[in-house]
Amino acid sequence: MMVLCFLPIKCLQCTLLNRFLMKKVVFLSVFVFFAITSFAQKVNWVGRNGALKVVDGKILNSKNIQPQLRGVSLSWSIWEGKKYYNQDVVNWLQSDFNISLLRVSMAVQPDGGYLQNPVEQEELVTRTIDAAVKKNLYVLIDWHDHHANEHLDQSKMFFAKMAKRYAGKPNIIYEIFNEPEKITWQAVKDYAVQVIAEIRKYDTENIIVVGSPHWDQDIDVAAKDPIKGFSNIAYSFHFYASEPSHQEILMKRADEAISSGLPVFVTEWGVGEANGDGKFDVEKTDKWYSWMEKNKLSWANWNITDKTETTALLAPGASPKGKWKPEMLTPAGKYIKMQLRKLNK
Repeated sequence: MMVLCFLPIKCLQCTLLNRFLMKKVVFLSVFVFFAITSFAQKVNWVGRNGALKVVDGKILNSKNIQPQLRGVSLSWSIWEGKKYYNQDVVNWLQSDFNISLLRVSMAVQPDGGYLQNPVEQEELVTRTIDAAVKKNLYVLIDWHDHHANEHLDQSKMFFAKMAKRYAGKPNIIYEIFNEPEKITWQAVKDYAVQVIAEIRKYDTENIIVVGSPHWDQDIDVAAKDPIKGFSNIAYSFHFYASEPSHQEILMKRADEAISSGLPVFVTEWGVGEANGDGKFDVEKTDKWYSWMEKNKLSWANWNITDKTETTALLAPGASPKGKWKPEMLTPAGKYIKMQLRKLNK
């Protein structure tokens, strides 16, 4: 408690005492601030949760508790998002955004993607994955391809390499088909079974996430005919919180899948509309947020890029080295950072 002196200013002893106490208060305030901040920044998420598994329709950690991982998705590993695939960005997302999960979204089919530049893309994503593993984060290795069933051989070859490289690393989660478009669940399933079998030759434990038709929205269809014969299989569900068609009906379909015992992982969601742009409706976004929290679902928010669109977390010109000041975050970026800092404890 500070002692103030009301004697004349000539009371040198009181003046010195007040100065000393003021410095002490400032020092303690700074110490407490950095102690709290450092605690939030140094959570060893993999150390806390260990290897993940699927049991009775739930994703559990090594202590049989739902870990509810929360984090962000890097953008396509081409175009505006490519420059953020580096260790500096990973470190900043871990320390400043307080993520527990990073999704690495390797572009496959577009120009510059894996089909054209397999060596470059593989080196780019593995450097990024390694940086996340070093920071004790969980990592979704995402084959970011809407037509993965047309590139089965390339997918099997890529995931065989990843499984050989990361077998035994509990950080790793394989996402083998991003947002299948207008194909049947059977087509997705046939593709998935072959890729799963390839991964399981080298990595028998880490979770594999399977997509569903219509941009990972037909999860209720997958729930009626899930993949059998393999352990630790989960299913991705995507939504865009402000999209008019992604409201009660879509949420109900996901509820049905969860109620039927399907293990669900929200590997991608955005605050805007389905095209990545449009309106950011905070009320609708909060509703979806509450739904994920209620169901203890792990998630990755789309996306780390400085493209001019609603779901981009960074403002145009944001540094490719991280260390973004508040003015370098979009409304989406500020919202997601706030939620991650609040919920990841």
